[in-house]
Amino acid sequence: MVDIPAWAWGATIALIIALFVFDLLVAVRRPHAVGLREATFWSVFYIALALLFGLAVWILGGSTAGTEYFSGWVVEKSLSVDNLFVFVIIMARFAVPQEFQQKTLLFGIAAALILRAILIAVGAAAINLFSFTFLLFGLILIWTAVQLVRHRNEEPDVEDTFFVRRARKLFPVSTDFHGGRMLAHEDGRRVATPLLLVFVAIGSTDVLFALDSIPAVFGVTKDPFIVFTANAFALLGLRALYFLIEGLLERLVYLTIGLSTILGFIGVKLILHFLHEDVTKSVPEIPTPLSLGVILAILLFTTGASLVRVHHHPEEKARPGTLRKRREKKQREEEPAGR
Repeated sequence: MVDIPAWAWGATIALIIALFVFDLLVAVRRPHAVGLREATFWSVFYIALALLFGLAVWILGGSTAGTEYFSGWVVEKSLSVDNLFVFVIIMARFAVPQEFQQKTLLFGIAAALILRAILIAVGAAAINLFSFTFLLFGLILIWTAVQLVRHRNEEPDVEDTFFVRRARKLFPVSTDFHGGRMLAHEDGRRVATPLLLVFVAIGSTDVLFALDSIPAVFGVTKDPFIVFTANAFALLGLRALYFLIEGLLERLVYLTIGLSTILGFIGVKLILHFLHEDVTKSVPEIPTPLSLGVILAILLFTTGASLVRVHHHPEEKARPGTLRKRREKKQREEEPAGR
């Protein structure tokens, strides 16, 4: 674990906040539909920035820290693609105009970053206090992997989450977007616009993503600084990446299986680490460089196999998968009467 001084933490957090504020200003000051050229430019910019930061970690912290950062960043970036899949569904379900999608995405990403910072702090404290935390994280990831495979052809019910239902009860919902505002006034009363529901839907679904992405990145490094920066730099470029691969996502028909394999692999890695440290040293550990190679190989194979499959079966469309079977609308409507 690299000893990170307070000033380095402060400088890194300030850099991340500055980048996010800059991204927010670009999106909010001039609402517009994002074209392919703009999305490509910003995607390359944030990927290059993440790679440069990793190079700095490698030079200043050593090869082990550098390898752990790149492994964590690749894991978080690959899992964030599944986030984007759900974001596409949310935008479509609520019929969000192109010019307002950037702003909504950024507010959702900000909420995700804050949530993950909290969970990283909790996870790091748990690892320091309880040796079985790695075992617990490993079991969570394996359970998540199994559930994703079981429900790989389903979509999450983004319109019927607990938080979205609560938001609908707190405010009457307008059908007008009111120029991209989340709250507005209609006929003398305060109303929520569909953008508020979209923001709530993105934030609430990201809670589930964080519950597997945080244990996953702790599977490649125990350093809170590397965990936080890998998450932050993976999330920062999410807005541009959304517009860049929006059309490609439905072609990645094996994406859920690939991500499930990665989560299962890291889950096994965490359990082996627990057994090695707390049971017997004879249990082998999976080194981080090997983990990075396996993760990259799974991603490349999944992408290649998906594109070949869609080429031969163009009617097939990818789905993001979900952790539980989606309840039918009729079942949801009858539920209160049965209580």
